[in-house]
Amino acid sequence: MDELYDIKRRLAAIAALIVAVLFFGTVGYRLIEGWSSFDSLYMTVITLATVGYGEVRPLDHAGRIFTIFLIMGGIGAMTYAFSAITSVIVEGHLSAAFRRRRMEKQIAKLSGHYIVCGAGRAGGVISAELTRTGRPFVLLERQAEVVQKLRGRLGEGEILHIIGDATDDGVLKSAGVERAAGVFAVLATDQDNAFVALSAKGLNPNLRVVCCQKELGVRAKLLRSGADNVVNPEYIGGLRMASEMIRPATVGFLDAMMRESETVERFEEITVPEGSSYVGKPVGDVKGGEGGGPLLIAVLDGLNKKYDINPDSARPIRAGDHLVMVGEVGRLAELRRRFGAGA
Repeated sequence: MDELYDIKRRLAAIAALIVAVLFFGTVGYRLIEGWSSFDSLYMTVITLATVGYGEVRPLDHAGRIFTIFLIMGGIGAMTYAFSAITSVIVEGHLSAAFRRRRMEKQIAKLSGHYIVCGAGRAGGVISAELTRTGRPFVLLERQAEVVQKLRGRLGEGEILHIIGDATDDGVLKSAGVERAAGVFAVLATDQDNAFVALSAKGLNPNLRVVCCQKELGVRAKLLRSGADNVVNPEYIGGLRMASEMIRPATVGFLDAMMRESETVERFEEITVPEGSSYVGKPVGDVKGGEGGGPLLIAVLDGLNKKYDINPDSARPIRAGDHLVMVGEVGRLAELRRRFGAGA
């Protein structure tokens, strides 16, 4: 249930209780003592507030008996009402609700962002990398405690997140899946990841879905579910161990790039859109061979899907090409903007 809606409902119930007690006291004094409505309301308020003022008018025997019952029942009801209001404020429910509503508004403004389904180990690594490279994302997780632990590990302030089941279409829609660029399915089971891929592709056929494979022999099933790619952590780990043994300098270079704290340098790709001012120009214009800027490593041809590693500087840039580059994230982002390639 929406936190702010729940608080509004509780406050409305408390307000109704207060009004009911005041109405009961006012009507009682009017019927028993024959006072005006204002005098009856005033007498009810000072009685329930226990301010110690004198009686509006002298009470007869029946009026005093009514006042006794009003004090016994009314003060108890008022004490409960004000303690409930205090608990909403002191325990942080109200601030948490407003924070959640503010986060929902931020998520509603996102476009071309990423959705990370699962805040476990893999989800935490993905979230950290997206944060460091300046990619907007929304984290989906069933347990709020897991999100808080991840937030503490990242130390990057607030994380846009939704507490809910990522396999639920409604939760995916709340995360803006129709406007997203991609979805990471890193839940605990292959079945859940397959369901996320199926649901996400059904809601937005244009986004990219990457699934984590937990068990052997399910890669084909995950791909059939709609995943664009499947990552097997054990397979990747085996390749990494082999690389550590036979090419340690190369692996060390990549590690240094990933762990550098002062500057963030990454391998990135820039997709050349239709109508870009760079279409038809030679790749030498952006190859970066002089040093200092992003360096072009390879070009993935958008038509035949073949890589041209260290392409000739005279090769023309075509719409749909994917430029594989390495460099500082800020400079790569600026180059991407010049290409008009968006996120």
